[in-house]
Amino acid sequence: MKSAPILVTGATGYVGGRLIPALLDAGYRVRAMARNLGKISCRPWSGHSRVELVRGDVLDLESLKQAASGCRAAYYLVHSMIAQAEKFVEADRRAAQNMAAAATAAGLEKIIYLGGLAETRDGTLSKHLKSRIEVADILQAGPVPTTDLRTPMILGSGSASFEILRYLVERLPAMMTPRWVRSLNQPIAIRNVITYLIGCLEHEETIGQTYDIGGPDILTYRNLLDIYAEEAHLRKRLIIPVPVLTPTLSALWIHLISPVPTSIALPLTEGLTSDAVCTENRIQSIIPQKLLTCREAIRLALDRIKQEQVETCWMDAGNLLEPEWAHCGDAEWAGGTIMNCGYRARLKATFDEVWQPVSRIGGKTGWYFGNFLWRLRGIMDRLVGGVGLRRGRRHPTEIGTGDALDFWRVLEVKAPRRLLLVAEMKTPGEAMLEFQINPDGNGHVELQMLSRFLPKGLFGIFYWYALYPFHQLIFYGMLKSIARSIGKPLVSQPRRFTPKLHSACRLPEAKTPP
Repeated sequence: MKSAPILVTGATGYVGGRLIPALLDAGYRVRAMARNLGKISCRPWSGHSRVELVRGDVLDLESLKQAASGCRAAYYLVHSMIAQAEKFVEADRRAAQNMAAAATAAGLEKIIYLGGLAETRDGTLSKHLKSRIEVADILQAGPVPTTDLRTPMILGSGSASFEILRYLVERLPAMMTPRWVRSLNQPIAIRNVITYLIGCLEHEETIGQTYDIGGPDILTYRNLLDIYAEEAHLRKRLIIPVPVLTPTLSALWIHLISPVPTSIALPLTEGLTSDAVCTENRIQSIIPQKLLTCREAIRLALDRIKQEQVETCWMDAGNLLEPEWAHCGDAEWAGGTIMNCGYRARLKATFDEVWQPVSRIGGKTGWYFGNFLWRLRGIMDRLVGGVGLRRGRRHPTEIGTGDALDFWRVLEVKAPRRLLLVAEMKTPGEAMLEFQINPDGNGHVELQMLSRFLPKGLFGIFYWYALYPFHQLIFYGMLKSIARSIGKPLVSQPRRFTPKLHSACRLPEAKTPP
């Protein structure tokens, strides 16, 4: 019966974003749940006639109950990857308890959970893997039967595991590696994971069962490094295992050379310290499919990257944090603590012509002017634990709300008029960057660039004024370079302007001007 919708939690995540279109192709109705609907409303499948978008949070029981109401089954694809102060353990526990309660209240037939492949008797298990096992136990102890698919490393374009592998091999011709490069793993391709997930929905005999899912290869991480080098047509990397590199040091090193932050790299590297090999393969006879080898999965992922067809990325997951003062209008007010730097220029061009370079900004395109300064700021950010510029962007031309864009996150897109970015770099305050295209009343368009900053403390104010001359230089140069990139003349040279902010601008209460 495909008339009742299937709830997919974690719809903005790497797996959820690929599962939903596969469910639609199989004829199912889908209810996609996310904390911020803007992050999924721009997905290609969001407008499908059989998709419902619902706002919900697994840590908010009432919202989860509403999301599950009327559904037939649910996919539980949520787990914390925050490696800070063990908060993830309690968060995962509460979320699993809420899911079990919401499923019971909604009368769901089943829950399908994507867990982690590990043995509880293994004393070297990381805290994150132990938490994944606890989540499975909580869900399976509830009244609604839960199928637990225990998965090892997932290989696919855009996955965090694949990105770490890619950057290690492509950036380092020689590397000193920790002892965990000798641990055994049984990686599985993302397309095989999706097939198993949908198969568990269709095969009643899988209800309430626990299965190990893996690919056909059992190998070490060192083997994976060698295979990647061969598939990427690179020389074999010199790998020297050393005993002194702990998972924490490994995660810090990965953070410096790859776009994956320490908070995500740490649980992944900790998980590699123990073997992840399937202990049974019952599911292969229930849901038969061609399992891709590691070589085939890596080759396919590289092809997807070359063809710029990466459907989802590890960067997609996470909450979109909107500053309280993000929506400031155009009426005048005096005073306040919001710092701003704005430049504008008029161009003899159409909205679409100007929007094209604006929507492609960042990533491989760069920032049109002062790219060295942007890269320097990115390096400084990574050195203090920030994301830096290396994340790039998921697609070189397509952009949507919630997308990562270098060390920014897209807060709002209104093509072809407005692009609003919120900073995810390390700063002593909150920062936003806005591009706005307006008519000038004379048949031309005006492109505005506006940087806004809410400082935290005295250091935040010093930080803003120290960078202010660079803002002026870069914004002036960017406007001229954007005009050159589309071959359209400037009607007026870039000039400074001071925005007029709305009297109802939503500032934090303690910082509202008198």
